[in-house]
Amino acid sequence: MIYAAVAIFLGGGLGSLARWIISKSTLAFYSGNFPLGTFLSNTISSTLLAAGVLFFSYRTDLSENWRFFLLTGFCGGFSTFSTFSFENFELIKTGNWNMAILNILISVVCCIVLMFAIIKNK
Repeated sequence: MIYAAVAIFLGGGLGSLARWIISKSTLAFYSGNFPLGTFLSNTISSTLLAAGVLFFSYRTDLSENWRFFLLTGFCGGFSTFSTFSFENFELIKTGNWNMAILNILISVVCCIVLMFAIIKNK
């Protein structure tokens, strides 16, 4: 139990750091209204999660702690529903309804399609 908690803790910290790096890096070349950094973090995290689920379904010889580290920890820290929600709230609050709706639709559909494309036959 303690090893699982440590694996989740370490993975979550690294995932959060990776999300921060993506967000800051995105701001260096993009200044539009669409929350691109959060979109990238969530779609990359969804892709990693799907690939990880598939990978660990075949690699049953690996310690369960690796699954906790990558799937629960890293992907959990890397993706961000709270920031996604806040950014959409801000878009709506400033009257940018079209961008909020576009962000919600593109983000949710893209993440689900990526998951389905990767894990479709598991």
